[in-house]
Amino acid sequence: MEYLGFYGYPNYWGGLGIWGEGLHPYGLVPGYAGFGSDDVERKREEAAYAKAERARHRNDDPHLRSCNAIIGYQLHATDGDLGHVAGMLVDDETWAIRYLIVSTSNWWLGHKVLIAPQWITGVRWSDQSVTVDLNRDRVKAAPTYDSTALLNRQRELGLYQHYGRTGYWTSGIMDDIEI
Repeated sequence: MEYLGFYGYPNYWGGLGIWGEGLHPYGLVPGYAGFGSDDVERKREEAAYAKAERARHRNDDPHLRSCNAIIGYQLHATDGDLGHVAGMLVDDETWAIRYLIVSTSNWWLGHKVLIAPQWITGVRWSDQSVTVDLNRDRVKAAPTYDSTALLNRQRELGLYQHYGRTGYWTSGIMDDIEI
């Protein structure tokens, strides 16, 4: 009932209890006088639940969003549209979003690339778009993302070198890398 009430859905069983308006299984017990609450009490309980839910969310940050909210958002480069956000890669140890997986299928069929969050210049919730500080040609020439291949530091190094950026893992792009 709490789940359905949270979303404002009616009870699917059509009555006050899980068994609806019909016979309750224990209704055949001798001396049973009935079960459930009347309509006034039910409405009072629903109002109390709604009030408690509003109080629980009173201090929520309206700007806090789920990461999944941007999946499907259109991606814009400095010189035009790129495609859309198809997913994310999250660091298992730090829970940091390391990359957006970008599908360029709207523009260049079947190509997926990785874009680091540091390269994002804006997210617009109103028109569901993400803007990056990269141009389309650079993204088109980027290494293709393969979900079956292990993303190790060597691949990340190649990605950052392609974009001419410094890696998140170090102050200098060549530090801590054995060549």
